[in-house]
Amino acid sequence: MDAAALATLDAEGYIALVTFRRDGRAVETPVWFAAHEGRLYVFSAGNAGKVKRLRNDPSVRIAPCSVGGRVRGDWIEGRGRRIDDPDRIRTAYAALRRKYGWQMRLTDFFSRLSGRIGQRAILELEV
Repeated sequence: MDAAALATLDAEGYIALVTFRRDGRAVETPVWFAAHEGRLYVFSAGNAGKVKRLRNDPSVRIAPCSVGGRVRGDWIEGRGRRIDDPDRIRTAYAALRRKYGWQMRLTDFFSRLSGRIGQRAILELEV
């Protein structure tokens, strides 16, 4: 994806992220995301279905969408994976905090308070 198209996509608040079950069925989820250096970053609960599905099949599709998941653009094919490198995780969080500001900080605060922040997964999408 070229830089201009990525910048246009990054201006959206949500993307519909499609991951695939073992039997090939697609599962669509609206998620927050942030672009950085040609990749998209998403955070999720570590035990979420999308994280498990990416382990089995790295294929993804994304499209800009509303908070409720109503798709508002063209689908883009790509690949996704969970990242474990601490430097990349910090980079992903920095990109998410730049984009979502106080909303991301508030989400982080309540995740820390509940003890779930350590169970998060960071997903890296290449489209």
